[in-house]
Amino acid sequence: MSARLDAQLAFLLEADRLKQITRASYLADRSRHENSAEHSWHLTLFALVLADQAPEGVQIDRVIRMLILHDIVEIDAGDAPIHGAVDTEAMAAREQAAADRLFGLLPGDQTVEFRALWEEFEAAESPDAIFAKSLDRFQPPVLNLHSEGGSWPDYDVTEEQVRSRVGPKIARGAPGLWDWLSPKLTAWFGKE
Repeated sequence: MSARLDAQLAFLLEADRLKQITRASYLADRSRHENSAEHSWHLTLFALVLADQAPEGVQIDRVIRMLILHDIVEIDAGDAPIHGAVDTEAMAAREQAAADRLFGLLPGDQTVEFRALWEEFEAAESPDAIFAKSLDRFQPPVLNLHSEGGSWPDYDVTEEQVRSRVGPKIARGAPGLWDWLSPKLTAWFGKE
């Protein structure tokens, strides 16, 4: 029992480092950039509140579990802004190594369970993961719309870039959320 608890606490204490990973997205009040732990928490709240936007059969409890774990690898790999210049292959390798290390801190059964949830989210093939990925792509533009464009001006982002980089993933798993967001993007970018 003690060894199991020691391993669980080692993971939890390491997970505390996610609070130190700064993301490109600003808070809605634009007072500062959000950190990855805040992002993960906020996404779990999005899943809980917007559960009625999920396609039939999606298990929100699994979506929440995926979302709370989905960016844990950023502790080692760092954040890869969607509109930033990122070597995707190198980032994927760093994330896999981070997943090995971080999930490996847990007791064996939790290593397998949590790693499987993370892998499922990354693959975005199951209904739960597709919806989770949709929320992950939906939240940053919502924050940007409420923070003077948030990170869009920082990266010289165009409406077409937002539409092509997040639109298909949002529409795939949460078409109602894309239907809500799409005209708001047009209105925001149209006033520039």
